Amino acid sequence: MALAAKRTILAFLLIILLAPTLPAAAGDLDQLRGRGELRHLGVPYANFITGTGDGLTVEVLKLFAKHLGVRYRFVPTTWENGPGDLLGLKVSLENGQAVLGGPVPVKGDVWAGGVTVLPWRQDILTFSRPTFPNQVWLVARAQSKLEPIKPSGDPARDVAAVKAQIAQVRILCVAGTCLDGREYQLDQQGADLHYFSRKVSEIVPAVIKGEAEATLQDAPDAVISLAKWPGELKIIGPVSPSQIMAAAFAPSSPELLAEFDRFMGGLKKRGEYRRLVRKYFPAILHYFPQFFAQGD
Repeated sequence: MALAAKRTILAFLLIILLAPTLPAAAGDLDQLRGRGELRHLGVPYANFITGTGDGLTVEVLKLFAKHLGVRYRFVPTTWENGPGDLLGLKVSLENGQAVLGGPVPVKGDVWAGGVTVLPWRQDILTFSRPTFPNQVWLVARAQSKLEPIKPSGDPARDVAAVKAQIAQVRILCVAGTCLDGREYQLDQQGADLHYFSRKVSEIVPAVIKGEAEATLQDAPDAVISLAKWPGELKIIGPVSPSQIMAAAFAPSSPELLAEFDRFMGGLKKRGEYRRLVRKYFPAILHYFPQFFAQGD
């Protein structure tokens, strides 16, 4: 069976499973409007969610709440708990696959802010159209023996060139996210993967202090890190193909998802989204010009 078909079936089963709890769950557009509030699940990360009340995703979802005629409320979560807080079911990751467990409280209507679309997440959640480009880069201390690759124009060749350097290199990763080295078979290349248990915002300082030689970072966060710690870091190159970030919704919220896609399309056509991206991620426009040239 094709992967897309499997995901469709899984989404359908989730809708059936969640149906008895819809009044307490994320629900759909009419229920959200009846409640009068959009609950934004997020993790303070890069300039998507700064943790001080602003950020690219925060501004976008505040505008979306205004578009819907409801209040906006930010609900903190973690990378581990985000899917479950949205679905109302405990979610664990086993051998790269999502496993659904018992019921947990539903805490939000949308999970967004640096959320990368990964296969296991697609199996249990529904995603909006792409909101941000991404690629996972290997970022090392400036004094590291690792050498930045020379981009070849061939993404697969560039990834191979990075992987050729990582045998026995200590790399900090974040389990169950796009910053998990096992997602890209770095362990099979002999890398010494260590899983970081503190806040993701502390991972680069840990590398600078010498806890590891390198770490994995999303491209948007890596660009911010270079500016924040000038002269302390270097980008070695990509370990992943191009990826996308998007807003995640429960399968029980198809109308909310469709309305968000319509809203984002208008935001892009008016040039408002590009203005917000320039405000929070000015350098990213130079790394991914084609993505932001698109007028969805």
